Amino acid sequence: MINREENPDYLNSFLDYSETILNKSPNTIKEYNYDLAMFLKFIKIHFKMTNEVDWEKIKINDIDIDTIKKIQLSDIHAFLSYLISNFHSKPATRARKISSIRIFFRYLSRKVKLIDVNPAQDLETPKLEKRLPHYLNLEDSKKLLNVTANEDNRNYQRDYAIITLFLNCGMRLSELVGINIPDIDFSECKLTVIGKGNKERTIYLNKSCMNAISDYLAVRPKEGIKTDYLNSRNALFLSERRERISRRTVQAIVYKELKAAGLDTSKYSTHKLRHTAATLMYQYGNVDIRALQELLGHESISTTEIYTHVDNSQVRSAVESNPLADPDKL
Repeated sequence: MINREENPDYLNSFLDYSETILNKSPNTIKEYNYDLAMFLKFIKIHFKMTNEVDWEKIKINDIDIDTIKKIQLSDIHAFLSYLISNFHSKPATRARKISSIRIFFRYLSRKVKLIDVNPAQDLETPKLEKRLPHYLNLEDSKKLLNVTANEDNRNYQRDYAIITLFLNCGMRLSELVGINIPDIDFSECKLTVIGKGNKERTIYLNKSCMNAISDYLAVRPKEGIKTDYLNSRNALFLSERRERISRRTVQAIVYKELKAAGLDTSKYSTHKLRHTAATLMYQYGNVDIRALQELLGHESISTTEIYTHVDNSQVRSAVESNPLADPDKL
């Protein structure tokens, strides 16, 4: 939860704008608040406005707009350097904070015109390393599914359906826990999920998914489901407390089943199952990269392109398929 009393008014108005006009998700709003509060705490230190050495005790609600007007690009660069030296911040973390700072100053200068000059106008994003995603191969994916189907687990139908959706659909953790039964079109074999930025998209369900969902719905509790703000009555997946399953519970389920399958739990996670689905579809399904982008809900095609580099055998196969590859046939 965001404690708005700890924020200056202009920060709260920015959060309101992001939520109501930009339609940012609650998680994004929290990230904005965290990043900008951290930046403003640094500004108090940098401008020698506090002698407090405990980072957590630095207050920001007394930073007025005149102080904000004094901030220059060099001060933002100093903040990024501070993140590296004091928090060992990685490029991806700094890139997120830069994004928050950039949109914050754009709001102050363009939308509400509280400042005349935008110091973040020429702020650049650090170059990010492109890392290949970790994913399960086909055999390990089958092993994980077989282990999860163990009837010794009293929740095996639910857990099997969860793993099946991750491995077949490539959905995010937040999308899976947010599925409501009315979101599923059983006649058309598809469901609607709410992804990043509250963007709605359709995910088509194959036979494995439909069977797993049907088997789980046959045993899903029908009585004693909590009436709460989580809309648990409509939730597809329920916890043993008969309320919408939490992200942490799903993560625990995936961890337990990965371990039972003898797979490296330090290497794989719920998000790695999303990578696995995307990789298997690309490797075995001859899926067009644009279709994969749509399926995964990526805003940028560059994010999806990491899956085009994960299988060197495909690159070798492409070279070998060249009609000029065999000198004996020339």
